[in-house]
Amino acid sequence: MHRRLPPLNALRAFEAAGRHASFTRAAAELRVTHGAVSRHVQALESWLGLPLFERHNRRVVLTKAGSGYLAEIGAALDRIALATTHQVERGRPRLLRVNALATFTLRWLIPRLSGFQLANPAVEVRLTTSNVPLPHIAEPFDVAIRGGPDARTGHVGQPFLSERRIPACSPTLLHRLPLREPAQLRHHTLLHAATLPQVWPQWLRAAGVPDLEPQASVTLEHFYLTLQAALDGLGVAMGPERLVADDVAAGRLVLPFAGPSLPARSYYTFVPEPHADDPTVRAFCDWLIAAAGREGHARRPGSPAVAEAAGAPGAGEAAHGAAARDGHSAEA
Repeated sequence: MHRRLPPLNALRAFEAAGRHASFTRAAAELRVTHGAVSRHVQALESWLGLPLFERHNRRVVLTKAGSGYLAEIGAALDRIALATTHQVERGRPRLLRVNALATFTLRWLIPRLSGFQLANPAVEVRLTTSNVPLPHIAEPFDVAIRGGPDARTGHVGQPFLSERRIPACSPTLLHRLPLREPAQLRHHTLLHAATLPQVWPQWLRAAGVPDLEPQASVTLEHFYLTLQAALDGLGVAMGPERLVADDVAAGRLVLPFAGPSLPARSYYTFVPEPHADDPTVRAFCDWLIAAAGREGHARRPGSPAVAEAAGAPGAGEAAHGAAARDGHSAEA
């Protein structure tokens, strides 16, 4: 059967430009010039006889036809790439490419990854970290770990680990300064992450001390720096319970309060649709679910939710919405 196909380079240029909503970023990914991407897209539009982008000065926006075409072409290129990878890797150890959030990788995934490798010795895990949104991941991946729930065109999303935030600090800090009730935070240093500016105000409101002024505040650029500062006894951080669970179990951190705790975005696996039935990908996603299910909550038993602590219907939902706006997950 004769297939009527446009030039492959034009399809690649269009798919990259549509995914990035930028000819410039598409050119950087494909390692060609901006002009080359523009010419390929124009050639494809001429070949199809319809516009795929609306040009607006320095930005481009997919037309309705372009958006529909991108969904089909992206999936087709993914299938071609997967088939090619299978042929290239035939007879070699199976390569599994995982792209995960940086702090989650360091504090949760890596300490547990040996369990997957012991159960799957023929699989080579290639782990990269990134906090960029899913559509902006530049390198190919089989599984991405991000916050959810989110609808991602062309990807299958599945939750595997819930998350909440609660204050955490070093036990040595409590030896110097008692911390038995939220009001005593006025004697402490609060550790803030610049990427999550609202979590402390939200928690203080939920704890019934919205106007509390701490002894000092320290703002650090990234979330993982606040956890390290808490470990070093600098102050009190808002710790995602799942990511501090190992430190709590080992006595490096403590959770001074039983509650309240703030809802945070859950951790999800996002798998490109052409990879969804791959046995290795399924094995890894199933392992994540099992590993998460074996773990108890870091918080103390009976820790109340935000809505209960705030005493107002819908408070938990409001905090969850704020958490979704703050970042991709419990980290940012």
